[in-house]
Amino acid sequence: MMIPFLDLYRQFKTIDVSINNAIEQTIVNSSYIGGDSVKEFEKSYCDFLGINHTIGCANGTDAIEILLQAMGVQPGDEVIVPAISWISTSEAVTSVGARPIFVDVDPDYYTIDVEKIQSVISSKTTAIIPVHLYGQPVNMVRIMEIAKQHNLKVLEDCAQAHGSTFNGQLIGTFGDASSFSFYPGKNLGAYGDAGCMCTDNDDIARKARRIANHGQEGKHNHIEEGRNSRLDGLQASVLSVKLPHLTDWIKGRNKVASQYLSGIDNSDVIVPNTIGNGGHAYHLFVIRHSRRDELKSYLFNAGVSTAIHYPKALPFLECYNHRNFNESDFPVAARLQNEILSIPMFPELLHSEIETIVSLINKF
Repeated sequence: MMIPFLDLYRQFKTIDVSINNAIEQTIVNSSYIGGDSVKEFEKSYCDFLGINHTIGCANGTDAIEILLQAMGVQPGDEVIVPAISWISTSEAVTSVGARPIFVDVDPDYYTIDVEKIQSVISSKTTAIIPVHLYGQPVNMVRIMEIAKQHNLKVLEDCAQAHGSTFNGQLIGTFGDASSFSFYPGKNLGAYGDAGCMCTDNDDIARKARRIANHGQEGKHNHIEEGRNSRLDGLQASVLSVKLPHLTDWIKGRNKVASQYLSGIDNSDVIVPNTIGNGGHAYHLFVIRHSRRDELKSYLFNAGVSTAIHYPKALPFLECYNHRNFNESDFPVAARLQNEILSIPMFPELLHSEIETIVSLINKF
């Protein structure tokens, strides 16, 4: 039997009664779009982060795009993004008419190399999107210093970092706004697509909520053309059940990570580091090997599922060929895309499964 890369059913079995009751109550109330279940989750997530505004939306990609609009990013502007992320980060920038400016990543932490940001800031730069990749927090103190110095907005992409911290402060509470994805496999996942936007800024919150609901402020009062990007009631009810468990689940992820870190003993394998003063949420546990593809095949044949996040860095995707990037422009990202491998990471992994994975890696 394969050791799964991710098994969401194991999590469901620990909360199935509460999940089923919450879904049934939403159906009884016919609260499918908007309604109490959405309001309750938005309030709970505000309480979790300690912020003033959470606005549910359809997915994490929409969250980035809508927040860029709400923050005033205009066509022709430039927005700084890391060279490694899921394409949502950069395509949202393009979708609002702005231009993503890629910055290479840190060789130790795989997030944006903060000290390379200032070299790409121009008169057109309006915002930075730090991505807390794999659950690894970016140095947000330094990001905010740079943003303040150059009068830039900061939108934290927290799609993989629910519960991560920096200097003891929750990720998603440093910037002008933050976006979250609740894709099923996330640390806090729905049972379908879902996302949210978070901010302490009343103006950004008002605009984001309006844009996400057809530009309305009050029923049939369309201030502008918006879009249909709403968190539905069923997903909100699921998230409300799951949220109280998030802290314990992250502790579980860290426990799995600790077993990997103490057990993997192969000089050819590089295990992840955690940035100083950072609290890693381990959405993913990403190792490196110069023969990554061989290692992946070896583990698969031995019964271990793995994944690659991501096989191509953003600048090298076909959709950006017109920008004529070379690997020498982003040497760290170019190297990482050929070496990184995500091994199974979820709180319900059995100790015996972890031991098997570690043993196989050590024998490779």
